[in-house]
Amino acid sequence: MATHPHDYPIPSEARVKALVKATAGPGFTLSDVPVPTIRDDEVLIRVRRAGVCGTDVHIYEWDAWAQGRVKPPIVVGHEFAGDVVEVGRLVTDVRVGDRVTAEGHIVDGRCLLCRTGNAHVCPHTKIIGVDRHGCFAEYIAMPATNVWHLDDDVSFDIGGIHDPMGNAFHTALTAEIPGATVLVTGCGPIGLFAIGICKAAGASRIVASDVNGRRLELARRMGAHDAVQPGDAAAAVRAATGGLGVDVVLEMSGVPAAIHQAFDLVRVGGRVQMLGIPAKPMDVNFATEVIFKGITIYGVVGRRMYDTWIQMTRFLRSGMFDPTPVITHRFPLEEADAAIAAIKSGEAGKVIFEIA
Repeated sequence: MATHPHDYPIPSEARVKALVKATAGPGFTLSDVPVPTIRDDEVLIRVRRAGVCGTDVHIYEWDAWAQGRVKPPIVVGHEFAGDVVEVGRLVTDVRVGDRVTAEGHIVDGRCLLCRTGNAHVCPHTKIIGVDRHGCFAEYIAMPATNVWHLDDDVSFDIGGIHDPMGNAFHTALTAEIPGATVLVTGCGPIGLFAIGICKAAGASRIVASDVNGRRLELARRMGAHDAVQPGDAAAAVRAATGGLGVDVVLEMSGVPAAIHQAFDLVRVGGRVQMLGIPAKPMDVNFATEVIFKGITIYGVVGRRMYDTWIQMTRFLRSGMFDPTPVITHRFPLEEADAAIAAIKSGEAGKVIFEIA
């Protein structure tokens, strides 16, 4: 495979399995690719588990976003955990044998955003599996600065989904959750994680809405007090808040109707955390939906580096947050088509690849 700018050099001898976006068209190809070599500040990780994400579905289907962003051939995938098998000569804080995951956004570290604690919105970000070779492979090379150590009692399954869990932590915990009433619109994997996080953080009432009955079941398992269809969300919120509206909405769906519902059901002076991405531009009545209500809107991009990661580790150590119920499907790399189909069916929570 050809290398890309900012990508790692690759040797010509050893080869391993990987899922590749080989050409500009639908689908993935299971290929033999070279084992990556590492730079002096990088580590080589044997991948054990990898999470499959909606972004991977976009790349698989080769939609308009993927066509404008991804440059085949490239190894796909951006959520993973594994163990370190080699370290570069400048690496001092990662060792062979360490059990790790990693932040998949690789930033320049020097721009204004990075140097003011906002690396998660670095304009020079390169994402593994999107802009450089990813983790749907037996091995991946990563900068040592992006590596995150896993506690011994954190499984590779859970380690492999730190990326989407981090999105949920970022969405939830940049709002005041202890004691709050919370509405979660959209119970995909990140929404489900967010429900569990809000429960662990001490929310007084959690209302979850989704059109999918299976996901509502999972929402209840993760701690939602009310798990309802969107048409029933207003009544549930009124009952939970005495008609005031919820303190916080976590908008995880990107569906325009859900976004309008978020603005409607948040209380005056409340907060709407927006992670879901609308498929196209939408109209918002800023006067009545935002300004006259005095609400705060927070746009969520990835994970804050690295305070979100610290929060994840602390919540997992506490034992109060267990993301395990969200994982519903496991596949080998050879069954990539089935993994994508499971996500598209709407019947899956989190889908992971078991690689080794």
